[in-house]
Amino acid sequence: MPPPALELADIFRQHGPAYRQTHRLPLHQHRLMHAIEACRTPVLGGVVEWCDRCQYSHTRYRSCRNRHCPKCQGIARAKWLEQRTAELLPVEYFHVVFTLPEEIARIAFYNKEAIYALLFRTVSETLLTIARDPKHLGAEIGFFAVLHTWGQNLHLHPHLHCVVPGGGISPDGQWVACRPGFFLPVRVLSRLFRRLFLEALLQAHAEGHLHFFGDLEKLADSDSFRGYLSPLEDKEWVVYAKPPFGGPRQVLEYLGRYTHRVAISNQRLVAMEEGNVSFRWKDYRHPQRPKVMTLSAEEFIRQFLLHALPRGFQRIRYCGLLANCHRAAKLELCRSLLASPCADLLPSAPESVVARLALHQCPRCGVGTLLRLEVWPPSHGPVPLRVDSS
Repeated sequence: MPPPALELADIFRQHGPAYRQTHRLPLHQHRLMHAIEACRTPVLGGVVEWCDRCQYSHTRYRSCRNRHCPKCQGIARAKWLEQRTAELLPVEYFHVVFTLPEEIARIAFYNKEAIYALLFRTVSETLLTIARDPKHLGAEIGFFAVLHTWGQNLHLHPHLHCVVPGGGISPDGQWVACRPGFFLPVRVLSRLFRRLFLEALLQAHAEGHLHFFGDLEKLADSDSFRGYLSPLEDKEWVVYAKPPFGGPRQVLEYLGRYTHRVAISNQRLVAMEEGNVSFRWKDYRHPQRPKVMTLSAEEFIRQFLLHALPRGFQRIRYCGLLANCHRAAKLELCRSLLASPCADLLPSAPESVVARLALHQCPRCGVGTLLRLEVWPPSHGPVPLRVDSS
């Protein structure tokens, strides 16, 4: 039989203990590494299950459910999609990406929570302000935003993906639709985003919310900080509007494979040999030619941990019409203006996924139900180096 495919957990189990001994890590990164190492191993306990149709029996170890674990996103993704299905509207959907310049990413290295919170706030203000402008859409819109902090090569690359329905509610209570295939002018969005973010960043610095170390320690001085940001005032910030989705069904298909991504999936890992880790990555300058990058295990772990979000930080947020405080009422108004009852909105594919996961359908015959025969409690022993987690 071929050897099991390489997983992120294997790298952490093999090289994580040495990395933790030689690096000072915050508590949430310690917990992240331990969770991924223990995921689907006897350390977390498990259950023995038996199929009532084909008599297949196997042991299923429990998942860590950490949001950075590449093996624990399937159920979370299915449940999230099930919740979002009834909130989609029968309109064109747009995808807008806001990216922070490299100079700001360097500041985010030591100030993740502060910079990422500013990113959410200023992107929301940018989209809502331009959409309300009568020269553009003249309506209140709603959207949700997903934070990604990585590029394909694992470098720190903070950017926000916003999925926006193509229209909104005007001040007189009418539905205003976007022009087909066009949402809002990208250059206008970019310049307002740049101004709002730089203003908010200067304010955060003045209030003492930012911290600097190493090469950036000199930026603790306000004059040096202003000088560092000055070139960014004339630089074009990247705001990219992707081609619109064809409709709500396409939005679901896209979100199903996108919203709960982690910095690197197990499928991209190639090899772990002689203290090095190799993984596939896509160079967007040559997208047809996938490349393989090799890093030392220490550097690979360091770059992965760059994308560990602070505990409790929400990486998916809802704004405008979709804000949690009034989402249900606003969506009901939108549906009435669009004359589309909720039942007509979309297919229920994500619901069937959740139902199948909840019933523990047999992975071998695909028909029977797995019945629980025995429960194993968590153990406190060492994490094994290799466990069959299929």
